[in-house]
Amino acid sequence: TNPLAELTHKRRLSALGPGGLTRVQAKEEVRDVHYTHYGRICPIETPEGQNIGLITSLATYARVNVFGFLETPYRKVVTGKASEEAVYLDAREEDEYYIAGADTVDEEGRFVDSQVIARYRGDIVTISREKVDYVDVSPKQIVSVTTSLIPFLEHNEANRALMGSNMQRQVIPLENPEQPFVQTGMEGKVAEDSMCGVRTKEEGRVISVDADCVRIKTLKGIDEYKLTKFKRSNQRTCINQRPIVSQGDKVKKGDFIADGAAISEGKLSL
Repeated sequence: TNPLAELTHKRRLSALGPGGLTRVQAKEEVRDVHYTHYGRICPIETPEGQNIGLITSLATYARVNVFGFLETPYRKVVTGKASEEAVYLDAREEDEYYIAGADTVDEEGRFVDSQVIARYRGDIVTISREKVDYVDVSPKQIVSVTTSLIPFLEHNEANRALMGSNMQRQVIPLENPEQPFVQTGMEGKVAEDSMCGVRTKEEGRVISVDADCVRIKTLKGIDEYKLTKFKRSNQRTCINQRPIVSQGDKVKKGDFIADGAAISEGKLSL
């Protein structure tokens, strides 16, 4: 339907299928949120109805390791300061450490208070800052990409946040999309990762632009970017790429040169 729906579809997790559960077998304990989901599976984004809790979404920073386990990143605490080094831990490894929230440290990685609220083996404990082993990399690592697009999420009632997450995927792209007035900072990342827009492969200068093609002169030669025009998606919405650069513009590597469906100036605009 829109770039967000495509991205969410690629990040979906399911307990159904071969070797999995059936909707009838699955009781409340299986569908419920578990403490090991933290930073790995979104506690909010799940369908309403029979599939609730069985079909879920990967959290924003989560990844699948070589053994098929979900991992989430943390900043290692070295001599009382959170380092820039990100360490990925699975749920079993995480149980051995005291982990504090991302908002417990300042911009330099130093703890704001002497006493810190941390997680340890599924419990919330208050400990001295010297005992903390790891710190979350971001407050939004708990939730999925779709959920992190909701402004002031922490002030929303959970059921309404669930509906909001699911409804964003159903938005039909507009003919003239506009960026939201209130943004969370994830709009640009979603537009990038959905690959619905067109981004440059090399730095250069735009030598010609029309509705179907953008040509850029680089040090290696001339790069030609063909634009998708009025293509039909699986949900029968229109995929149409529009150039946003002009002849003579200088572009860097990775810059947006054309917007796609529901993208305005390189940002998701539902």
